[in-house]
Amino acid sequence: MNPEIDISNVILKTERLLIRPWRQSDLDDFYSYASVDGVGQMAGWKPHKSKEESKIILDMFISHKKTFALEYQGKVIGSVGIEKYNETHFPEFENKKCREIGYVLSKEYWGQGLMPEALKEVIRFLFENANLDVIFCGHFLWNEQSHRVQEKSGFKHYAFDTYETAFGTTEENEVNILKREDWVLQ
Repeated sequence: MNPEIDISNVILKTERLLIRPWRQSDLDDFYSYASVDGVGQMAGWKPHKSKEESKIILDMFISHKKTFALEYQGKVIGSVGIEKYNETHFPEFENKKCREIGYVLSKEYWGQGLMPEALKEVIRFLFENANLDVIFCGHFLWNEQSHRVQEKSGFKHYAFDTYETAFGTTEENEVNILKREDWVLQ
């Protein structure tokens, strides 16, 4: 089952990151990375063509209360969203509290270990504070960077699936999971 999660008053910290709700004042930082070719495609969406497009999505992040902004050295460089997992595809989890996380990071900061650092703290929050039993996380089969982030974060292969992107393509997707009992042992 997909329990409700509201992160609107949640602030998390790591050694290098402030993980917090989005603010209207983040628009320039958001557009700065979301408009770069190669960033959104990793998560199934096209680069933003205008600040107006970014503003619509930023407003959605704020109103839906389920997406964290990743702030590094005073600048927002990415996000981690806590999405609903596909209950139809995975009915075997109907008696477990589950959500799916998705993430994106500014190309400028790839390869610095920032996303595994952020996910470690978001995962801790989801198990300790939101009391989840299982967290799903997926990546396109061709996205080796995201595969490595998920491995470093403790996720294990669960299934292969397909994913409908925001730009109308269907991608082969690996679905990974992290169970609370496995996380406790890490």
